[in-house]
Amino acid sequence: MEGQFDFLNWIDHDVSLKILMCLDDPSDLVRVGAVSRSWRNFVVGNGLCKELCLLMSPQLSGVDHVIDHSKKPDDIGSSNAVEWEILKKEHRAYAFLARGFKSFTVRDIICNVICASSTDNFPEEGIRHTLEARERIGRTASYWSSKGQKDPAVPEMLTYKLTGDLCAISEISIKPFKAYFQWGQPIYSAKAVRFRMGHRKPELLESVDEASHNPADDRFVWTYTSEEFPMSQESTLQKFKLPEGVLCIGGVLRIELLGRVQRQEMDGLFYICVSHVQILGQSLSPSFNVEILEDSGKFALKAQSYGQPGLPEDDPGVQSLYRRVRDLEHILDLLRDHQDGVHEFEYDVEEESDEEYFVI
Repeated sequence: MEGQFDFLNWIDHDVSLKILMCLDDPSDLVRVGAVSRSWRNFVVGNGLCKELCLLMSPQLSGVDHVIDHSKKPDDIGSSNAVEWEILKKEHRAYAFLARGFKSFTVRDIICNVICASSTDNFPEEGIRHTLEARERIGRTASYWSSKGQKDPAVPEMLTYKLTGDLCAISEISIKPFKAYFQWGQPIYSAKAVRFRMGHRKPELLESVDEASHNPADDRFVWTYTSEEFPMSQESTLQKFKLPEGVLCIGGVLRIELLGRVQRQEMDGLFYICVSHVQILGQSLSPSFNVEILEDSGKFALKAQSYGQPGLPEDDPGVQSLYRRVRDLEHILDLLRDHQDGVHEFEYDVEEESDEEYFVI
């Protein structure tokens, strides 16, 4: 048709890049690539979807290469053809990853506990109880407690495994524990909190026992460390919002509890106790995974599939089942620890019925 022209062929290359990089939605870039073959070549050849992902999360600069398991490799001849196939593979992976940042569901993405730096009475005050939102299970308080310290500056650490090896973290919530069974109902919070994200060292990928109290940094590689956030001495779910685009690369998140504020009256020692932890974000697995490249400090981005991940954990029935399993684990822990007798906490509040938690 007369009078039409392709502006990409008329204006400077760098100006074209600046114009198209004003599009901050990956769907728009995909539509641009569908206009014509020349436009697709421009979008793919200049890695615009990759650049968009780097703007969303600068941590993706650590990607060494992309592995696409969703597509069988083609038989390719010339080096130019090989390079073009790599660019197409990266375009597809980064386009879907950018869409994942925009569309994947934000939810609690804790998969399991790894370890705590210390535990006062294991297992009844173990880190696993921080997965439970309720303050009590039946007649028993549910919380993690550190060992007591004379020095209030001694920190504590809680380390968790997330639901995927690649997760975008938006917010972390922590609820300090109020000891309602002690005089004055003291709240054992920390002064401040800081977060680290990363992965286990490749040679140390075996599971860590929850009872382990040696969460040394030489077992982990941290790819992100947050600022320090002040914590209030309040028994509420305190929310700590992270900057946009923070990625946990490797699926391990550590909470560092810095400074102690509450001394226990009976022994004069300082403790930190946490009732509940919640990590909100988007698990980009199973669509994406990572392979840590030990020698370079970088990682390979593995595209497993290009479908919206299923979220069975959001189903109310599955949530109810998870809660019952945690209840049973809690009861088994108590039976192991109190074979010689049963110790109950005193209440200054109305007792809850056990029936509501164990109705099948």
